[in-house]
Amino acid sequence: MTDVQAQEVARRKVVNRLRRAQGQLAAVTAAVERGESCRDVVTQLAAVSKAIDRAGYVIIANSMRECVAGEGETELTAEELEKLFLSLA
Repeated sequence: MTDVQAQEVARRKVVNRLRRAQGQLAAVTAAVERGESCRDVVTQLAAVSKAIDRAGYVIIANSMRECVAGEGETELTAEELEKLFLSLA
């Protein structure tokens, strides 16, 4: 698999993860509108949050790989990558 193909696969994974999170968020909104229990709403909300965080980590990991390999359009310094990573924590 070429680097370009690997990047495309990674991009599709992130998009799929974000679409799932979008669906989960719609379910959380509907649960709140229906007046479902706090426990159910918070559990669903935590799942959305985790899915979004994981998407962010994948994006940053891919950027780090590109930087280390000296490839891609990513022009982030190590400090910028660290700041992005920590912003998810």
